[in-house]
Amino acid sequence: MQKLLNPPKESWPSILERPDNGLEDLFDTAKEVLEDVKRNNDAALRKYTRMFDGVDLEEFEVSQSEIDEACVSINSDLKEAILTAKQNIEVFHQAQRIEPKVIETMPGVKCWQRSVAIDKVGLYIPGGTAPLFSTVLMLAIPAKIAGCKEVVLCTPAGKDGKINAAILYAANLVGVRKIFKLGGIQAIGAMAYGTETVPSVSKIFGPGNRFVTAAKQLVSIKDVAIDMPAGPSEVMVMADEIAEPSFIAADLLSQAEHGSDSQVILLTNTVALIEKVEEELALQLAQLPRQEVATKALENSKLIVLDSLDAMLELCNEYAPEHLIISMRDDEEIGAQVSNAGSVFLGNYSPESAGDYASGTNHTLPTHGYAKAYSGVSTDSFMKKITYQKISKEGIIKLGPAIEIMAEAEQLDAHKNAVSIRLKTINK
Repeated sequence: MQKLLNPPKESWPSILERPDNGLEDLFDTAKEVLEDVKRNNDAALRKYTRMFDGVDLEEFEVSQSEIDEACVSINSDLKEAILTAKQNIEVFHQAQRIEPKVIETMPGVKCWQRSVAIDKVGLYIPGGTAPLFSTVLMLAIPAKIAGCKEVVLCTPAGKDGKINAAILYAANLVGVRKIFKLGGIQAIGAMAYGTETVPSVSKIFGPGNRFVTAAKQLVSIKDVAIDMPAGPSEVMVMADEIAEPSFIAADLLSQAEHGSDSQVILLTNTVALIEKVEEELALQLAQLPRQEVATKALENSKLIVLDSLDAMLELCNEYAPEHLIISMRDDEEIGAQVSNAGSVFLGNYSPESAGDYASGTNHTLPTHGYAKAYSGVSTDSFMKKITYQKISKEGIIKLGPAIEIMAEAEQLDAHKNAVSIRLKTINK
């Protein structure tokens, strides 16, 4: 990790650069695959599943017997852990439902907003070396709470043609019935356009590798909505003298093991903490099964010392981390001054992995600085807002003249007349 002591502000942009995600190089490939899926449907899905995943599949949809077999195979400890996470995620996301409130903006003019579920949504669940069954909970639970009528789940099968058992167990637990053995670009294309087997959806959710990210961005241009732009995972830890070095090292490594293009940053006002964290990183890294991946990620990562809290907050908000851990005195006060972050973890006993799995908050979050403008996935992500207005005779009499003047000023006579004709009828 690169060590930086009080770097001048003009150097911050280069210091905070993310690893190049290389999406531009993938767009041509992604576009070619997507167009093939659009034209040739299931035949294209079979071709690319064979080409990219190394598996021949006749049937993409997971059968009930496969789901039942997977549910039986999961050990009771894991089932109990998943149930705990499910309950906490449900409690947190259910609380996000807000009842509509009618606002009378002026006498006789009533306006309100209603949240309506997106009818059809698609969930992409990464498989491969780290099958993210936790993402099933993070996406399917708010979709169900929102009231989405159709939930389609795609996740790649292994070389044996089977989906990870924990993914199927989690999907079954939360009531997802349409599950397909599809990964990568072809899965995004299937959900965006629909095929003989896979239904098309209105919005696609979920993380994925560079190919999936490129495909999601392409289909979002004109075919289907997506949750947010996404990239490699990242964490920033803000720490002072009260922080525990071993905890910090563990948190940094928990993100570094996601992928070689992940990035982790320690930001502190305590020089002595840097050395202790480096020692812990070496000790803990040696024990990790994904040591090679984490080591490469650490090459993209930084240890930064800034003397003042104000400077630390300014740099943090400029970076806009996906995950932010604050292990400092007055962590809640400091957290309240954070304006750009996907999810914030306060205190020494709030590891980022709690949010990844079971505290209740959602782990599908904006990366690559998008936290400056995007929120993480929530129940609202699966809904759209419809506004209503109801205007009485009294209301149009009071409001109408303002509309007429504004319409006339914009030279939109028909707009003005839509009000004038009503006022004339009332005044007869």
